[in-house]
Amino acid sequence: MLLATLLGLLQTGCIVPLVLGGAAVGAGTYAYVSGQLKATESASLDRLWPATQAAVGDLQFSPTSKQKDALGAKLVARSSADKKIQINLKKITDTSTEIRIRVGTWGDETVSRLILDKIRARL
Repeated sequence: MLLATLLGLLQTGCIVPLVLGGAAVGAGTYAYVSGQLKATESASLDRLWPATQAAVGDLQFSPTSKQKDALGAKLVARSSADKKIQINLKKITDTSTEIRIRVGTWGDETVSRLILDKIRARL
């Protein structure tokens, strides 16, 4: 049964995305759903907050608001194309923080991943 299904997928050209999709799942520790990138970092909120601000500076985005308390933080910025960039940090544990990034109204996965990579580089 499985062989027949795989052969059917191969004939329709669907096997390549199926295999590549499986490979992509293990490639990173983030999820991109409904225009928002979500990741969990093994870093405290207090460590991630300055890294996030530095990453926004590295990318030359213009911050419009910053808020932080003991449980979370939110940074809103604008790109040179005037796209709104929103980064939310949520404390999960003392050593684990959730990051949510949305670029523009509908999201931009490429820019969101770039921001996440810059944040990680600053840790």
